[in-house]
Amino acid sequence: MSQVPSASGSRPEPALAVPWGVRVAAEVGWRLLVLAGTVWVLMRVVGAVQLVAFAFVVALLLTALLEPAVARLKRTGVPRGPATALTAILGFAVIGLLGWFVIWQVLENVDSLSEQVQSGIEDLRRRLLDGPFHVTDKQINGVAQSLADAVGANTDAITSVGLEGVTVVVEALTGILLTFFSTLFLLYDGKRIWEWTLKLVPANARPGVAGAGPRAWATLTAYVRGTVVVALINAFSIGIGIYFLDVPMAVPLAVFIFLFSFIPLVGAVASGALAVVIALVTHGVFTAVMTLAVVLAVHQIEGHILQPFILGRAVRVHPLAVVLAVASGGMTAGIGGAVVAVPLVAVTNTFVGCLKAYSQDPALHTPEGSHRA
Repeated sequence: MSQVPSASGSRPEPALAVPWGVRVAAEVGWRLLVLAGTVWVLMRVVGAVQLVAFAFVVALLLTALLEPAVARLKRTGVPRGPATALTAILGFAVIGLLGWFVIWQVLENVDSLSEQVQSGIEDLRRRLLDGPFHVTDKQINGVAQSLADAVGANTDAITSVGLEGVTVVVEALTGILLTFFSTLFLLYDGKRIWEWTLKLVPANARPGVAGAGPRAWATLTAYVRGTVVVALINAFSIGIGIYFLDVPMAVPLAVFIFLFSFIPLVGAVASGALAVVIALVTHGVFTAVMTLAVVLAVHQIEGHILQPFILGRAVRVHPLAVVLAVASGGMTAGIGGAVVAVPLVAVTNTFVGCLKAYSQDPALHTPEGSHRA
């Protein structure tokens, strides 16, 4: 590579003296730093208004789920306003009834479950003493004492959590109201909200974003509807299995499995483990093994048949991306973050892919091509 001499004629320009690979790395590096800084600032802003941000994301998910009902009511002649209000109210009523049903079932069965758990623990203790593991009564009492000491040492923390319960209830009610009104307005006026959002995008990039937005929304809609269908099948199948195995609170457990199915991978493990533990402490090892077999069989069918068939390739995300997204979302915003992480990754993947296709295809830069995109 020829070097252009400087004004003094003795040394090359500094930029030309730097190897080409180092210059490429520097160009990429400062752009990555800008992106990282942007993401960091965005995360700080979202963290400051975490309740509002989470309520809006949940509203987007509910809108993707409920929008077909609004369209169906409009086709039957119902005006958009009443159709939107009726759909939103019925949707939130169903969610509220699910929550009430779970709480009611737990409260109704908590005394019986407590007795069965105590009996199961005593039976497990006898099995350990009489089994081949050579566990002594002193060792079991030592473990029980350690657990009691741990609870006693954290009494202040448990009490403080209880005192903060009022704040949690207020925040939960605020989040529910924000989600309800956001869903209502997105169902009623989503198109105009999207058109207003496009005005914030620079004019040169607007056609590409206008084409990528509907594709991203289609991905979100497919993900939400497919996940609901898969969660229903999971809950029904495992619920029937544990009901015939006589596991206590089979119906509330099925509802828990349905709700936890919205957290990919982690939710399936947690809900299945809960059913297995209840089966173990109430009916023994055999029932627990049978419950585990039912849970594993249903999840194998889900992973290899239901998800590829129902969700399809449009919203397929690599398992490593799912694990990293769920872990990052959970560390950032708890259970709520884990729920919204995977749809966010799927939508981002579709959106970026559409923008990349738009930038690489000159035919899409014309008005006709942009409309086709």
